[in-house]
Amino acid sequence: MAEIRAFAAYRYNASRLNLERVLTQPYDKITPEMQARYYALDPYNLVRIEKGRPEPGDNERTNVYTRAAATLESWIAEGILVRDPAPALYAYFQEYVVPGTDVLRHRRGFIALGRVEDYEAGVVHRHEQTLAAPKADRLELLRTTRVQTGQLFLLFSDPHRRVDQLLESVSRVPAPVEVRDEYGVVHRLWPIVDEETIQRFVNEMADKKLVIADGHHRYETALAYRNERRQAAAAPVPHAPYEFAMMTFFNADSEGITILPTHRVIANLPGFEFTRFRKQLEPYFDWYAYPASAHPQQEREQFRKDLMQRGATRTTIGICAAGAGLFLFVLRPNVNLDELIPDATPAQRRLDVMVLHRLVLEKGLGITPAAVRDESYLTYEREMDKAIAAVENGSAQLACLLNPVRVEQVMEIALSGNVLPQKSTDFYPKLLSGLTMYRLEE
Repeated sequence: MAEIRAFAAYRYNASRLNLERVLTQPYDKITPEMQARYYALDPYNLVRIEKGRPEPGDNERTNVYTRAAATLESWIAEGILVRDPAPALYAYFQEYVVPGTDVLRHRRGFIALGRVEDYEAGVVHRHEQTLAAPKADRLELLRTTRVQTGQLFLLFSDPHRRVDQLLESVSRVPAPVEVRDEYGVVHRLWPIVDEETIQRFVNEMADKKLVIADGHHRYETALAYRNERRQAAAAPVPHAPYEFAMMTFFNADSEGITILPTHRVIANLPGFEFTRFRKQLEPYFDWYAYPASAHPQQEREQFRKDLMQRGATRTTIGICAAGAGLFLFVLRPNVNLDELIPDATPAQRRLDVMVLHRLVLEKGLGITPAAVRDESYLTYEREMDKAIAAVENGSAQLACLLNPVRVEQVMEIALSGNVLPQKSTDFYPKLLSGLTMYRLEE
C-alpha cells in the first residue's frame, strides 16, 4: 500500500538563524497581513519562496516564481539552507492547547517521502474537492523551484499504535529542534538516521492506506508535476524524485488529532427574514431559543455547551440571527434524510455540515450548491465568537454554528471514495512550512 522512504532534507541552518523568525504557516493560511509580517520579520523568512509578492517590471522571465527559485539557490549557496548529510525520517511532534479551552494535547507523527499515487490506485484518498487556481499557482512554483517547502498532512489507521511506539522510542532524548510558533504551538523535530529503525517505519507503513487531512491542492500539484515529468522522460524511472512528495504522517487512532469546526456566516442575501426562514425549516427541525439575559456571557457559554451535548446524539446546528438572538436547531427524529439527500451516502448524511448545506442553506435560504462554490452569500469563520459578532455588529444576517466533524467520519468517508462538503474540516494545529524541505534533485 503506502510506500515511504527516507530523504536528506534541506533545513535552515539553526546556527545562523532564529528558526522562529523564518518558518511560516502553510501558504494557504497566510493572509496579506501575515505575509507583510513575515516579510518584515527576517530577510530569510520562507515567505519569500512560499508566497512571493509581485514587483514592478515583472514579466514572463521575472516574476514571483523565478524570484523564488533564485532566492532558493542563493540561500543554499550562502549556507542558509543546508542539506542533511544522510537520508533520514523526521519524528515531528506538536504540543498545543485546543483553541477556546485549556486542554493540552500532543500530536506525534513523522516526515518522510511518500510515493505519489493516483486516487484510483486506492492508496491515497482525498476528503475534499480542489480548485483550479491554487493548483495552477503551486504547480508553477514547483516547476520553477523544484522544491517542496510545505508539509502534506496524511492520516493512517493504526489502532495497535505500533508506529506510535516507534516514535516514542526515538523521542526519549531532547529534540534537536524546538520551535514555538505565533499561536503558541511547540514544534519538535528528531532526525532518524539509523537504517534499521527507518526500515521498521517502512515495514509498518507498507499495508497502510492514507487519507489527506490537509494539503489536497499540493498533493494534486505533485501528481500533475509527476505526470509532466513522466511524459518528458525517455523511459519510466520508478524511483525518480518526482515520483515522491514530502509528507507528514499521523495515526488517526492516536490522541492529539483535533478538528475544529468551520462556521458559516451569511450576508447580503436578498429578502432574508428570520421568521420565514425558521418556518421553512419547521418540517425538519425543532428549535430552542436563548433569550437575551442580564448575563450574556453565561448565556453564550450555556448555548455552546448545549450545542455540543445535543450534537453528540443528534444533528444540531446553532443559529445566530440578526435581531433574533441565539437558537439551536435540532433535527427531528422522524426526518428521512435518505429521501431528502438521496445522492449522499449514509456516512455523509450523518454529517452536521451535510445537513446544514442541504437543508438549512439550500431549503431554508435558497443558497444553491453553485452559490456555495462561488461563496456568493457566505464566508467561513473558525471562531464561534467572531461568527456571532459579525451578526451582532450588523455585517452579517445569519451565522450557522457547527460542532466539529470527527476524525472517524473523515476516515470512513474518504476511504469509501467519497468527499465531505466544502470546508468541513479544520485540522489544528497546522504543520510548519520550512522545517524540512524536499528538493527534487536528479
